[in-house]
Amino acid sequence: MIKIENLTKSYGNHVAIKDINLEIKKGEILGLLGPNGAGKSTTMNVVTGYLSATEGSVMIDGFDIFKNPIQAKKKIGYLPEIPPLYTDMTVEEYLNFVSKLKKVEKSKRKEHIDTIVDSIKLNDVRKRLIKNLSKGYKQRVGLAQAIIGNPEVLILDEPTVGLDPKQIIEIRNLITELGKEHTIILSSHILSEISAICDRVVIINKGSIVAEGTPEDLSKNLSYGTKMALRIKGALDQAKEVINKIPNINSIEDDGVKEPNTIDLVVESKNDRDIREDLFNAFSKANIPLLMIKPLNLTLEEIFLEVTEQTKEVSLDAGNTK
Repeated sequence: MIKIENLTKSYGNHVAIKDINLEIKKGEILGLLGPNGAGKSTTMNVVTGYLSATEGSVMIDGFDIFKNPIQAKKKIGYLPEIPPLYTDMTVEEYLNFVSKLKKVEKSKRKEHIDTIVDSIKLNDVRKRLIKNLSKGYKQRVGLAQAIIGNPEVLILDEPTVGLDPKQIIEIRNLITELGKEHTIILSSHILSEISAICDRVVIINKGSIVAEGTPEDLSKNLSYGTKMALRIKGALDQAKEVINKIPNINSIEDDGVKEPNTIDLVVESKNDRDIREDLFNAFSKANIPLLMIKPLNLTLEEIFLEVTEQTKEVSLDAGNTK
């Protein structure tokens, strides 16, 4: 549905994004993740055609956003970080205005707006002035304008920023429902949000893609050793003594006491080695009950820190080269 090739955007000597290459399948929810200033919003603004590119191309369902902007933009619904609302209009007036701009057929306009208002749950406020709505409802109105005209692609920039926890859950649920009928690019710096909603994650740092894949794939690829959570019925010193005799152990971390007369440890092995059998045999031989062995994947937070810190270190090393 979306194909981005060698996309670069520069402002004078400042390169905002560099050589972005990305393909997004029809019906996929893709999360763009990165620290503030990483290039997420710039990427989205170029993909929507709001900004020009210095180099590269963006294809939306076969149409080049720069060479065929009208055909390409018809397929895009866009919600910027600050929704483009006319606050002196009622919700209904505003959505009718947007439907005219998007050239929805006049005979179908009322039914189309009614369907959207119902799906976004705006019926209770449709006659109210937008300026009198809560931030959560304003965000819903922003989503509603994005899906007017039934675009195949939705691009949502920080759709839950500034909302309270209840509103965040409501907007997430709406986006999940919209993902059943639309291809979605979702930008956020909220890691739990990306993990909860998105099929695939792209992490951007300093204008470049530094990691890409499902959270599970990223965890597997970035786990240089295999982590295991252990629960042991015994003393900490005894447990560490048993583990230290096992080959290929990278680290042992005390994870506290979760139930009486036990200790929890996190053990990491080297080189992706599966040490579950070694652990079981070692504790069995020592006659120490091993109550739990559970593999641990990297969380999205750990993945994010891993790849952004790596990028930072590379940048610092480059700066120190003489």
